[in-house]
Amino acid sequence: MTAPVRRAGVFAALCTLSLAVPLVEPRVAAAVAGVVLLGAYVITDGPLFDLLAYPGDYEDSRLYGLITFVLAAVALGLMATAASMPIAVFVGTILLVGYGNLGAQLVRLRTDTDVVRVGGFCLAALAAAVAGQALTHSLTGDAVASALPLVVFLAASGAFFAALLRDVLLPSDDPIIVLSVGLLLWLLAELEPTIGTGEIVIALAVTVAFGYASYALETASIAGMLTGILLGLLTIVLGGYGWFTVLISFFAIGGLSTKFRYERKTELGVAEDNNGARGSGNVLGNAAVALVAVLGYAASDAGFLPREPELFLFAFAGSIATAMSDTLSSEIGSVFDRPRLITTLEPVDPGTDGGVTWQGELAGVVGAAVVAAIAYGLFPDIELVGAAIIVAAGIAGMTVDSLLGATLEGTILGNQGVNFLATLSGAIVSALLVLSIAVS
Repeated sequence: MTAPVRRAGVFAALCTLSLAVPLVEPRVAAAVAGVVLLGAYVITDGPLFDLLAYPGDYEDSRLYGLITFVLAAVALGLMATAASMPIAVFVGTILLVGYGNLGAQLVRLRTDTDVVRVGGFCLAALAAAVAGQALTHSLTGDAVASALPLVVFLAASGAFFAALLRDVLLPSDDPIIVLSVGLLLWLLAELEPTIGTGEIVIALAVTVAFGYASYALETASIAGMLTGILLGLLTIVLGGYGWFTVLISFFAIGGLSTKFRYERKTELGVAEDNNGARGSGNVLGNAAVALVAVLGYAASDAGFLPREPELFLFAFAGSIATAMSDTLSSEIGSVFDRPRLITTLEPVDPGTDGGVTWQGELAGVVGAAVVAAIAYGLFPDIELVGAAIIVAAGIAGMTVDSLLGATLEGTILGNQGVNFLATLSGAIVSALLVLSIAVS
């Protein structure tokens, strides 16, 4: 057994001490955490230090990795005992990170394939989070069976989110992962989504299948795959399969458009890196606003926000229409006539930020129309006028993207920032048009 596996095993065992919170008084749990912190500070060398130390800990002979991990757990524990965070969320989060890391290290003994190691982390994290939450519900006298679908949803969301953070951060950044996952699961638990056991199993199967397909077809990196799975799962549970269909239409069509005449794009120097596989930054830049709209819909439906839930549906569709329009405009338009800068109409080199072609603009309009047609067919609240609003929002967002590209991209904003602001503008235009029609 290698040192990383042993260290992960010890950390997982220490994470099990989080069960002291529902099992005994919070003061006893705090005392346990204090003992661990004291030990981590006192131990500066020797076999135990070697067992627990991250590579960076040797420079100062301090177990900073363990100390910061325990402090993050204590901070989360305070939220669970002094605020409204469910204790089950706290326990599930700690066990998820600890045992997920152990699962990844055990898989590493067998293979160095990245996607398999990520799968090992997610499976171990999911199992540990479900077990921890279920045991906590049992210890606190709550019914486990009725809470099981929500427990699985929270565990799966946390597992994919933690795996995504692990892919973009360092192994020693586990404290950040603990706090981030805990806060996400707290938010999702407050929304109290209603879902059955069969429904969550189907949702997981669908999102994982689509996510892995995007990775296998090389339209998404591992981080992009994890981001897509997480977004898809949240969209299905908090919105529904109609919302997911709109979302997945963008990922599918947008991913295929990246492969359109890829060799020609490579010759022109405008092809996406990594053989066209999109990473988490690209996925989030295009879909972060849509995710906020889904969360807003769920919060409004639960009574936390005063607005009608349908307003968030239009914001969601407007943001996706923008993402589709911009992607098709860029990927298809870049291989045709020499582009012109949108602000001056002067000819520019292919790949110049803010450069547009009439073929790309036409493709963008078609992309917005596709999203509007799908939304019109799936949602009774979106009639012909609503579909026209979504098309208008997509075109407006695509135009904003080009304007920002010509003026701010490369100096103030990066590509993902431009994508985010463009999709935000599409969502706002869609919502404002709906509101103006409702008022009139």
